[in-house]
Amino acid sequence: MRLVQHAEGARLTDLHQSGSAKAMLPRMHGAAPEVVFLNTSGGLTGGDRLDYALDLGAGVRAVATTQTAERAYASSGGHAELSVRLTLGPGAALDWLPQETILFDQSRLTRRLNADLAADARLLLAECVVLGRAAMGETLHDIDLTDWREVRRAGQPVFLEPLRLTPQTLTAGPAALAAYRAFATIALIAPGAEDMLATVRRTLPEGMMAAASAWDGKCVVRLMAVDAMPLKAAMAQLLGVIRGKPLPRVWQI
Repeated sequence: MRLVQHAEGARLTDLHQSGSAKAMLPRMHGAAPEVVFLNTSGGLTGGDRLDYALDLGAGVRAVATTQTAERAYASSGGHAELSVRLTLGPGAALDWLPQETILFDQSRLTRRLNADLAADARLLLAECVVLGRAAMGETLHDIDLTDWREVRRAGQPVFLEPLRLTPQTLTAGPAALAAYRAFATIALIAPGAEDMLATVRRTLPEGMMAAASAWDGKCVVRLMAVDAMPLKAAMAQLLGVIRGKPLPRVWQI
């Protein structure tokens, strides 16, 4: 999907959809369009591949999210693959705010996000992973998640975050996840992002692991909680402070 700026606001100029990967542009009353990606298959399992791409032209401001949580189901063979490609032109700004990814026992998922930013572009990204459904009493014993997030500004890498979860990670104690079963990263990557640090730290929640740091055009928050609901509530509060506006309407809190 590609959006470009016109006198009347952002306009859709290119859209390609195939398989279960879809994108919608709900009617909005605000200035920034809200792109909603969805997987009509209801989840991912071994052998599935899902690709999302969003290209913002110069000066475009947009929000992108997912219709609901993504689910990685048990695999009978091979990994599911999820790829996200984001491109932001000069002066563009994107809030990439997908809902959580829920991992089921015996799931195999390889996920990759690549973002290319112009020198003065602004990107706010949030990613949340939940290990099983607490309401169903699920406990995970066997998962394989490979996650990679990479952001480049003017062709130079400015943010790189690899993650690998295996059965050993689930039982590795304080050095890994310990008793926490939901975790998230929020990263603001923009000129002057360091100025948000004091405000973000005042908003950090109690009752879970939470920390924030800022350097060189980045402000990064990391959260870990025993369950998804308190984590999502904390994310909603932090994102509201950073964005100065409510979450996308499709978000479920």
